[in-house]
Amino acid sequence: MPARKRKSKVAPEPRGLEARRVTAAQPPAAVAALAQQVADEGGTVLAPFRDPLGGHWQLLAVLPLELVEPTPYQRDLSPTHVARLADAIDRLGRFLDPVIAVRTEGGKYWTPNGHHRLGALKSLGARAITALIVPELEVAHRILLLNTEKAHNLRERALEVIRLAEGLAPLDDRPEREFEAEFEEAALLTLGLCYQQNGRFSGGAYHPVLKRVDKFLAAKLPKALESRRQRAGKLLRLNEAVNQAVSGLKAKGFESPYLKAFVVARINPIRFKRGAKAEFDETIDKMLAAAERFDAAKVKLDQLARSGGAPAEE
Repeated sequence: MPARKRKSKVAPEPRGLEARRVTAAQPPAAVAALAQQVADEGGTVLAPFRDPLGGHWQLLAVLPLELVEPTPYQRDLSPTHVARLADAIDRLGRFLDPVIAVRTEGGKYWTPNGHHRLGALKSLGARAITALIVPELEVAHRILLLNTEKAHNLRERALEVIRLAEGLAPLDDRPEREFEAEFEEAALLTLGLCYQQNGRFSGGAYHPVLKRVDKFLAAKLPKALESRRQRAGKLLRLNEAVNQAVSGLKAKGFESPYLKAFVVARINPIRFKRGAKAEFDETIDKMLAAAERFDAAKVKLDQLARSGGAPAEE
């Protein structure tokens, strides 16, 4: 039988602006006014230009460092990461990675993607920072699409998402499900609320279940957050019951980093139901009931050894 010919990929149609056209027109009045504000506040606009892909106007500028702040939605600063960045920038003697910034009504400039670079420059005593200034404030709210300093673990991702949701709720009352691009995953909202109440919450143990049962809600964002808080409360109660079960196993002499993952797997009612639809409340209620009646005396060592898997995140 002759080998099948692979279909060649069709090259995408050319789009956007040619390089010589990004500064070929006069910026609109709003962008010119923004440039004047930057100058009035001690900054320097190097060039107004249009983004070559979408054609949107923005400014390349240098801003006084004291005027630039991270958006309030992103993950906490990592001192180790800041120190590493500061050392690299200092040794090179150049800052080559401009941050994105948007001007707020209070005259500050929010950066949704430059928290650690900002911290590094502050630690070096820099007076100014190079920035791409986007005229639209709502761009800062789309942090998860812009953020090149992505959170690396589940806790950081979840806290980043819930902070964004809480910041957006007073400003935008669209249904929660319309924020899928910004929030990335519905489970992160619920887990973020859990982490806010308990910084050592073992979200990694429940994340696989939540990814299957926790969906974006049809309610408007402020109302949806109320439902999320109820879900977080239920998940925290489940976590307490699972911790009790783990304590029972330890009292019986079991010692393993997989104890929590083992208990959660045992009480998960949809573990072997691939593709089956399940609801959040029904699933978590069943898990809670199973955790509360968990009997460590019925667990054998070989069952724990076979369970494998990663230890629950702490």
